[in-house]
Amino acid sequence: MSYLPDRPRSSEGFAKHGARALSSLILIGSVTAVMWVLEAFDYTTDGWLDRFGIQPRDVNDLPDIFTAPFMHAGFGHLMANTLPFLILGFVAAARGIAKFLAASLIIIVVGGLGVWFLSSANTLGSSILIFGFFGYLVGRGIFERRLLDIGIAVAVVAVYGTMIFGVIPGDPGISWQGHLFGLIGGVLASWFLRRG
Repeated sequence: MSYLPDRPRSSEGFAKHGARALSSLILIGSVTAVMWVLEAFDYTTDGWLDRFGIQPRDVNDLPDIFTAPFMHAGFGHLMANTLPFLILGFVAAARGIAKFLAASLIIIVVGGLGVWFLSSANTLGSSILIFGFFGYLVGRGIFERRLLDIGIAVAVVAVYGTMIFGVIPGDPGISWQGHLFGLIGGVLASWFLRRG
């Protein structure tokens, strides 16, 4: 009869995951706080920051694809975006900050260019990132095929699945282009950043 002693549980693994989760929380919380500060400043300056939204097909305005996701058209707009940004952003970042930052850049570029080419009005708001994080998390479940990623994808669809209707043209005050191309950017990010 052979005896294999129980392997001690590694506290390093828990510490690593805990540190990653804390880093994600700090990052997403900080970005959210910056968005609130920006909106407060925008409120006191009568909408001066709204000029950093995406102006369609204006070549001089192309750099604003990097600022538009962090600006909002009033506190109501920001409040509607805050909770999904915090939740989906935290979950996306918890799997690794470097991949999260790369995914966010892909989402911003793809989503911003989609808006720049197809929108008909100044567009701003973190919806591009929110839909992108949704697409990224679902895409990870499909492309990574790891049990944890599949579980996260299923949970994200269960909680936020109805947001997919936001990609359908409807209310002229809502940028379906930002939603659609943010989502596409997230799926592309999950493909490009998948494990080899």
